[in-house]
Amino acid sequence: MVDITHKSNTHRIAIAQAKISLGSETTLQAILNKTVPKGDVFEMAKTAGLFAVKKTSDVIPDCHPLPIEFTKITFEIENLSILIHVEVATIYKTGVEVEAMHGAAVVALTMYDMLKPIDKNIVISDIFLKEKKGGKSDLKATKQNLTAGIIVCSDSVFNERKKDLSGLKIREILENFKIDTVDYQVVEDNVAQIQEKVLDYVSKNTDLIILTGGTGLSPKDFTPEAVKPLIEREIPGLMEYSRNYGQNRMPLAFLSRGIAGMRENSLILTLPGSEKAVRECMSALFPHVLHVFSVLEGQRHD
Repeated sequence: MVDITHKSNTHRIAIAQAKISLGSETTLQAILNKTVPKGDVFEMAKTAGLFAVKKTSDVIPDCHPLPIEFTKITFEIENLSILIHVEVATIYKTGVEVEAMHGAAVVALTMYDMLKPIDKNIVISDIFLKEKKGGKSDLKATKQNLTAGIIVCSDSVFNERKKDLSGLKIREILENFKIDTVDYQVVEDNVAQIQEKVLDYVSKNTDLIILTGGTGLSPKDFTPEAVKPLIEREIPGLMEYSRNYGQNRMPLAFLSRGIAGMRENSLILTLPGSEKAVRECMSALFPHVLHVFSVLEGQRHD
């Protein structure tokens, strides 16, 4: 199965449809009048569909077991065809598209099985995904061509005693989200240098400013102290969420002292200095954090 341990839980919805075509009006009337010998077709098929949705991971090898928190199965009659609609919802790391389609398929098969003694001309067709919501595809920034600046805060990297990995990882992840990195700077562990670089990016209307390094507990870890006076509107929820995400993977993540907030129209994030911690923070915050720019765009047009 695909590794989804890096993903965050989001509200996911999928709606699937299947079509079953009947051979005669007599069959349709038997369904509606509940005179089919095997029983109430709609109720039996609905029950089978509920089981199918919950058991999808048991029969589809690459599907992840996940909590099914809502399932709705409805029927729509069009002439001699019955459209089966299956809606599935969860709050989890991956979507429920296959669960919805599996449910629709089993509903149709159950109807076929119940009706075959009285109708030899039944056809199942058009099993497809009608709609899906949730996940990163729904979380896109309104503003186009976002720009970013990366500041690596490290004496050892600045003096070339150590190779930078965290800043390069940030740049790689930003590129995956189609965000242009306008600049990439390495500075010493120095308050004045850090503040100078941040203010320079703000003056250039850089949308996203990400600092890496200096968020720990050693005497030289003062990136949050350097950045905090520059922030005009703090957004504590970002780093609270990031720390919680990291703690589920590494218990000591709660020791990180990262902060986040806005200065003018620039979003500033301070992340840890290790590549692994940066990767986890970026996985926690992106693409969700880009909603900040949707909010800002909305405010500009109010």
